[in-house]
Amino acid sequence: MSLAVAALSHAPSFGNVDPGGTTFAEINEAIDEVRTFVDEFDPEVVVVFGPDHFNGQLYSNISPWVVGAQAEGVGDYGTTEGPIPVDSEIARELHARVLEQGIEIGRSERMKVDHGVMQPVNFLFGLELSRPIVPVFVNSLGHPLTPMYRVREMGEAFGKAAQAMDKRVLFMASGGISHDPPIPRWEGAPGTLMERLIDYAPTREERLARENAIVTSIQKIADGEGSSDPLNEEWDTLLLDTFRSGDLSPVDAWDNGWFLAEGGSAAHEMRSWIAAYAALSTAGAYEFPVDRYWAVRGWAAGFAVQAARTA
Repeated sequence: MSLAVAALSHAPSFGNVDPGGTTFAEINEAIDEVRTFVDEFDPEVVVVFGPDHFNGQLYSNISPWVVGAQAEGVGDYGTTEGPIPVDSEIARELHARVLEQGIEIGRSERMKVDHGVMQPVNFLFGLELSRPIVPVFVNSLGHPLTPMYRVREMGEAFGKAAQAMDKRVLFMASGGISHDPPIPRWEGAPGTLMERLIDYAPTREERLARENAIVTSIQKIADGEGSSDPLNEEWDTLLLDTFRSGDLSPVDAWDNGWFLAEGGSAAHEMRSWIAAYAALSTAGAYEFPVDRYWAVRGWAAGFAVQAARTA
């Protein structure tokens, strides 16, 4: 039995908006390093913690966490579209083992995942996915949210479940650090937006038009013509240093409102990272073969790429 983590930010701007200088080349170099790390680790199970941007997980039935035993990609921002290879037997086993530890987690036999799960997966395993995965939706945008200590406990439950299987398990984490894109909220939303948050099934053309509009707004920020709340490099460093320490106990004191105030509207995507590192911490001390961070002003976002394994 051995555990490892591959944690990578995702961004609609990736490959669509030049962040300037050598930043994009450096990010790709770090992703290549993680890919090599994963190939050498040769995982038997790949568990992917990631958010959704109201493309697959909607207010028709939103849950804090869901294990996908069968799944398909919506295909946004060039990610895998259609059925994705899922290790269904392992997914159902993990679901049962996590439930046994008192974590109320759902299971889906028809999960839809967007770039929040699939972009880092495609970075490492290609569009056709060279390995099956177990996707785990971690609610980060649909309020209200669980207290942060429950995210840590959920991650630890996955770590203990993985150890019981006696396999090489890679936990992937996907999510941006500080960034502040416009996020729809149920409370106070007009009826048309409420309907979109309950039932969203756009045509390919409608989805592409929405993506193009988002990329255009990010390009304006990069060109100095658009506005966005600035990223918070100090806050990003605080979170990353906590993961680096191997001690996830400070997470329990992280208030949900503080996350939004310091990290921005989508900062709760870091719940996926908390889950992954909490899982890894159950196996003891760990080390970082890859540990890179960029304050990408042109994307108005912090971007990090890490790989960690038990020491």
